[in-house]
Formats: sequence, structure tokens, C-alpha cells
Amino acid sequence: MKTKDIYLQDIKPGDKIASSFLAADKSLAFSQKGSPYLNVRLKDKTGETDGKIWDNAVELDRVFKKGDIIFIEGRAQNYRNALQISIVTVKPCAPGDVDPADYQPVSKMDIPAMFRDILAYIDSLSSEPLQKLLWAFFHDEETADRFRRAPAAKGFHHIYLGGLLEHTLSVVRMLDRAAEHYPHLNRDLLIAGGILHDIGKIYEFNYDGLIAYSDEGRMIGHLVMGVEMIDKKMEAIGSFPPQLALELRHIILSHHGEFEFGSPKRPKTMEALVIHFMDDLDAKLNAFQSFVAADAANAESDWTAYNRFFERYLFKGR
Repeated sequence: MKTKDIYLQDIKPGDKIASSFLAADKSLAFSQKGSPYLNVRLKDKTGETDGKIWDNAVELDRVFKKGDIIFIEGRAQNYRNALQISIVTVKPCAPGDVDPADYQPVSKMDIPAMFRDILAYIDSLSSEPLQKLLWAFFHDEETADRFRRAPAAKGFHHIYLGGLLEHTLSVVRMLDRAAEHYPHLNRDLLIAGGILHDIGKIYEFNYDGLIAYSDEGRMIGHLVMGVEMIDKKMEAIGSFPPQLALELRHIILSHHGEFEFGSPKRPKTMEALVIHFMDDLDAKLNAFQSFVAADAANAESDWTAYNRFFERYLFKGR
């Protein structure tokens, strides 16, 4: 696997470029004289910029597709006070030659440390069936690897590699506090449900290039996928307590809270209700922070532009 040696944040006008980038978007266009050229939106973990292919545009358009990681040669220039790269040659990179984390935003938190904290929560459970179930997931290296890398969403919260792990750990920490404050809650079920509530997302998204829905993600969705994954692990374990299995499945299927938000069932146990609220709180606070950060360049106002997700203006503070 090759290490990426130059990032967009380090490129200056006039620099000669020979490096790899994610093709976040592309479109074939025509100049006023009718000559074809190719617009390419180039991306890595430090940002995005426009690229232009002026020569052999039609031929090179066939070489790669949106979402590919491509190796380009060209030169950086200043166009209307923004960086633009004039691309001369382009070829797709083999998946094994690149690290997806070089081309997508990554959690700022320590991913190995967060994963160790998840394992510590599993170790803290007193319920042997729930502990066996969780170890069945996280002793599986493919599951553990995907869980460490997956984003939590495509367009709302924790939209970066490691986002699912960061979100899950945050939810579990709040659930642990809730179990202390409300001792009549089943802590083991809260922790297990919190860890597994979004487990289907490891397959709901593709994230080796652009973050995008997989076919299963579009057709089934992570709630049902999560229950299917849990059922398979329970079957492999054998003799899993039926009532405990029922309540855990209910947590997964109901954690979006309402029918209009994609839950086939609304929360009907205390643990399911608490998990729904903690999940919703963490997602919305992360999204709020992201929207405020994205508007930081607008120093003329203490308020963001109107936000369609929250359906309101957001106060950035003074």
C-alpha cells in the first residue's frame, strides 16, 4: 500500500502535481467553441478542489468513474482566487495500493483507544448471553475492522471514517450514566443495545472511496440488517434466552423512534426508549457542531444560514 505524500492543503499555485486523489464528482462539458473538457472534483482528507482536463477529455472520461481514487499528473493554478488543478494524465489506482483514510475525513478521536473502550464495556457486562453475543461480533476480525472504519451516516452526523465507532462509544457512555441515574434500568441490555444499535451500518455503506449506500443499505437498511446479523450470531451461539433476544431485537428495530424516521416499531420498553433518545441526542449534537463549523468562514454573522435539517438558523456564539 502506497503512502500518499501530498495533500490538497499543502498545494500552492504553480506546483507540479503527481499524486492520487478521490474523484468526488466529474462532468463532461463544452467550451464556447464546442471543445469538450472534463470537470473533476478532487478530494482528500484535507479538503476538495476543482480539476480540469482540457485535452483528450472524452477519452479520459472513460478511464475512471465518480468515486474512484485516481492518480493524476498536472499543475496547480489560481483561478478566481481558488486553487484549480489542470490535469494532463489520469489513471485509476488499484484498491490495494491506497489507504481510504487518505481520501476521506477521519475521526479526530483516537480510534484504537475508542475500540478498547468498547471492549472494556463488553467485559463489564454481567449477562453471560449478552457478553457471548458481543464477543461473537468483535472477536470476528472482519466485523471489528469494518466497525472501526465505518462512518455513522452519509449526510447528517459523524460523516467520516471512524464515525460509527465514535458515535457508538458516545451513546454507550451516556447509557452507562443513565443506568447509574435510573437503577431500575437493565444496564446490561442498555450497553449491549447501545453497542449494537447501528451494527448494520458496517454493511449499509461503502466507504473505500466515496461514502455511499450499498445495495443492501438502499434496499434493506441498517435496522433490519442489524437484526439479521444478531439473529445469525444468536443461532451460532445456541440457547440464547428468548425474552432477552426479543428485547434486544426490539431495541435495534425501534431506535429511530418514529415511523417517519424509519423505525418499523416505536420504543415500547424503557431501555429501547432511553437508547432512542441517547442516539438521537448524540447524532444531533454532532450534526449541530458540523453545521456551525462549516459556516465558520462567515464571520459577519453570529448565525448560520438557514439549516434545512434542523429547519432553523443556528446560533454560532460570540
